[in-house]
Amino acid sequence: MRSPSPAENVLWRCLMKTMEAGKRIALKNILFATDFSPCSNAALPYALSVARRYGATLLAAHVMPTESDMLFMSPENWSAAAEEEDKRIQGCIEQLESQLHGLPHGVLTPRGKVSHALAQIIEGHDIDLLVLGSHGRSGIRKLVMGSVAEEIFRRAACPVISVGPNVSRKPDREAEFHRILFATDFSPESLAALPFAISLAEEDVAQLALLHVAVQPAVGIVDREAVTASLVRRLRELIPTEAKPWCDAECLVEFGGRFVPPAERILEVAEDRAADLIVLGVRRVHSNLRLVTHLASTTDQILTQAGCPVLTVRG
Repeated sequence: MRSPSPAENVLWRCLMKTMEAGKRIALKNILFATDFSPCSNAALPYALSVARRYGATLLAAHVMPTESDMLFMSPENWSAAAEEEDKRIQGCIEQLESQLHGLPHGVLTPRGKVSHALAQIIEGHDIDLLVLGSHGRSGIRKLVMGSVAEEIFRRAACPVISVGPNVSRKPDREAEFHRILFATDFSPESLAALPFAISLAEEDVAQLALLHVAVQPAVGIVDREAVTASLVRRLRELIPTEAKPWCDAECLVEFGGRFVPPAERILEVAEDRAADLIVLGVRRVHSNLRLVTHLASTTDQILTQAGCPVLTVRG
């Protein structure tokens, strides 16, 4: 097995400082993005749950359409359509306000391009976490990797909890994270999400599992037992000493290959363990669209198909 690279060593020292005894991830301001559709609002219980546990302020944002969004209408219908939409949104806001009661909160309704408006809110309000839902038959592939939400996902300078189309729309209880699955390939980017997984596990007294999907070589014989033992040791070393008294994390190694991509294995483990949350560290997206598609393929598949929310942290 290879030794950690200099970049990994630097990142790991930073992670150790983050996970000092008694220190947890600070989530002071949480943003819930909604278009008031049932699928989008399925993410609200998770935003509420995290906000309560961290004593955070919860901001809800709905980006109102502009005249350019209604170009298919005749000019004489713009005013009537805008007035009708404003009335509908006002009713949705009143209902949302009642759901946010008891929490420090605010509701924002800027007009403009969705991705730009949310990016401005994230920066202007020091947002620590963005929570959003997906909708449409293409699920998060359409929402996150589509023309609008792809930009949201790319621009978000904070971690994102995505509630995909396969997640229950009506949780039987308050949304909680009792079983958290952290998947890593040991890259600096993926390890950036570990403090969030550990902090959430501590906050919810959750069972934490660390997973690495090893790539099965196309040729040659692999001593799976030896490889597994080595990788399990490496996973155990990821748990900070300060967290070990309460964090009895399970370390899992699965094998993928040419016809079994890592995303498929991660989804299988999440389903088998009835995970409430998958945590991933993802690479910063390059401006080149082909590179975006290549790097995002694993994350995209997990976001689209997961039966539980997915927390992504950009490394």
